[in-house]
Amino acid sequence: MQHFLHKPVAFVILPLFAMANTVIIFAGDISELVSGNNTIGIALGLLIGKPLGIFLATFFVVTAGYATLPKDINWKSIIGVGVLGGIGFTMSIFVTLLAYSDDTIVNSSKIVILISSLIAGFLGFVMLKYSLKEKALVPNEHDDEIQENV
Repeated sequence: MQHFLHKPVAFVILPLFAMANTVIIFAGDISELVSGNNTIGIALGLLIGKPLGIFLATFFVVTAGYATLPKDINWKSIIGVGVLGGIGFTMSIFVTLLAYSDDTIVNSSKIVILISSLIAGFLGFVMLKYSLKEKALVPNEHDDEIQENV
């Protein structure tokens, strides 16, 4: 039953729940709403800042010797995961509600958060799909051991 319900819940019910709880009021021209300084900053933070921060933090930790990348992960994969970090929908909405009191700014910020999250999700998916594609074709040396243990 869990496998049967996974796709409808993940792709229909949860997005509807998120939209219902976000309470975005679409009034007027959207291009005017998303052209403010705060909305540009939100988009840049989610689409450039988060991926850059995740990549640099990982790079510094690995370079300093505190961690190592797994053999089947490369730096392109880390960038892809960083881009997926830009999906930060829930906390971004929460911080917006705490930071701004003007309803117009809150509404435009929510719209930009949704658009940026969708873009980050799509770009992260594409990046990981192509960065991990060649890895999937190479058989893992432990695949036989895993099958035997099952």
